Amino acid sequence: MRNVTIRQLRVFAEVARLLSFSRAAAELHLTPPAVTMQVKELEANVGLPLFDRQGRQVALTMVGEYLLSYVRRMLAVLKDAEDAVARFKGLQGGSLVVGMVSTAEYFVPRLLARFRAEHPAIDVRLKLGNREQLVQLMQRNEVDLAIMGRPPKEWATRAEPFAAHPHVLVTAPGHPFTRLDHVPAVALSHEGFIVREPGSGTRAALEEYIREHHLDMRVVMEMSSNESIKQAVMAGMGVSLLSMHTIALELELGLIAVPEVDGLPVMRRWHVVNNLAKTLSPAAEALRYFVLEQGEAQLAAAFGGDAARLPRPRAKR
Repeated sequence: MRNVTIRQLRVFAEVARLLSFSRAAAELHLTPPAVTMQVKELEANVGLPLFDRQGRQVALTMVGEYLLSYVRRMLAVLKDAEDAVARFKGLQGGSLVVGMVSTAEYFVPRLLARFRAEHPAIDVRLKLGNREQLVQLMQRNEVDLAIMGRPPKEWATRAEPFAAHPHVLVTAPGHPFTRLDHVPAVALSHEGFIVREPGSGTRAALEEYIREHHLDMRVVMEMSSNESIKQAVMAGMGVSLLSMHTIALELELGLIAVPEVDGLPVMRRWHVVNNLAKTLSPAAEALRYFVLEQGEAQLAAAFGGDAARLPRPRAKR
């Protein structure tokens, strides 16, 4: 394996994470043939196949699984080395990998665009997943910072709240709840819920609400996409609990309704999170400070002040 390159290892790790050559190509800003070539060259250096390919289905071989554990450790050490060098250079440039839960995709790109306007020399990449997937990325040291609602408790992290994150009941505009001034919580036991997948923060918020109000939840559909859930709700297929930050456009256009319900909204917090075992690079520290100082204002501008206000101390530099 003397001729293996860092590029090959990075491509291999991304294909292994996504189990898709095309999705890995999009994530790495490469063409699918380029990704395939890098993997084939790595397999030639290893001397054994790393993936089983059956049509569009991709799975790691046993050798691939063993190699992946070493590759992830190597890439994590390399990233630490890059960050250490960056600290000597100061904040002249650098690269960042930011993880975010899927619900945050409605505001984080705009926040990062403003950050890039202030720091054009810093290269920022995004990784998207549900809460459970993001925790795994952090454990593997594959992201510098994460934007999420529920910080991990499995190991030591620094999790700093920067804005409120309300979750509300959403229905079709013609739903009977929309004709009521107030909906009792018990009425939700008679509704069919369209829910996010287990492991997502949105699903956890709904389950917390159901437990606290001693309700029965009838699940009629489970989806891994907020957009799919919104379309199903608008079509009258059921109701759902969603982040207020995912429905601004539909609410403005009258495509979706948010009736007043006992005990809602479920109020969570948005956090910027990093692994305490990892020293942040100057670029990562700059983004952390930017999110803590400006994240709440950006959310308030986009979604209204009540959907973002959160009492908190100022960030310390």
